[in-house]
Amino acid sequence: MRRLFIPVIASLCLWGACGPSSKPVSNNTKPITVRRNEIKAYYQKAKVLGCFVLYDDSAKTYTICNDSMLNQAFSPASTFKICNSLIGLETGVIPNADFVLKWNGVKNPNPNWNHDQDMTEAIKNSTVWYYQELARRVGGRQMKYWLDKVPYGNADTSGGIDQFWLHGGLRITPMRQIEFLKRLHDNTLPFSRRNMNIVKDILVLGDSAGIVLRGKTGWAVREKEKDQTGWFVGYVEKKGKVFYFANCIYSHDLDNPDFVSARKEIAIQALHDLKILE
Repeated sequence: MRRLFIPVIASLCLWGACGPSSKPVSNNTKPITVRRNEIKAYYQKAKVLGCFVLYDDSAKTYTICNDSMLNQAFSPASTFKICNSLIGLETGVIPNADFVLKWNGVKNPNPNWNHDQDMTEAIKNSTVWYYQELARRVGGRQMKYWLDKVPYGNADTSGGIDQFWLHGGLRITPMRQIEFLKRLHDNTLPFSRRNMNIVKDILVLGDSAGIVLRGKTGWAVREKEKDQTGWFVGYVEKKGKVFYFANCIYSHDLDNPDFVSARKEIAIQALHDLKILE
């Protein structure tokens, strides 16, 4: 995706005055909201609807594009693998990130899925069958218990133990994605610090020049509704500061050739524009 250079004057407002109604990330100072509407050009180019939100923990500032989707709930798709990994570790279903599950031999559309793999590789390749098997081993009762305890999104496990985050009832908003990631970074989720650190390690996508990027994509297609949802969520650690982000895209065009790449590319472009990755 080509970089766009569009001048912008960001409007500032106190959260309570004109920001979204979602509960902000907990702190003692009311966060400021900065709107960066020029990011919309990336969504328009990819022919998708989209919402981008970034939270600067040091400055207590939210940077937002498209408030209208900020608190809409969507299927988390494979971004749920972050929570699924934590639950698998905490329940003892898997002992560590090196735990290997055997491929059942069924050919998948993604060739990177068609072999035995451990959790580190499975989250890198977003291997659906690995995390479906993990969820089956956790079981419905324990899975529901942990989703309620976190809590994660609407904690709805309807649709089947190996489908609820893909085609079932589980939903989460971009704002709740940010809150979940902050609690992971701060070690305030209801999991052991050891297990949270393991998951943080397997989420690393880049570590260069003092900038560490952690993230996870997601993609859910609903054939009956003829729509698809895409995600790229994560956080950046840079010079002692932490920046949490969530990019959510949506489309009724199931044949859009740019949809899959737009999930991550739009977020990366926005992070560069905001000087987070520079």
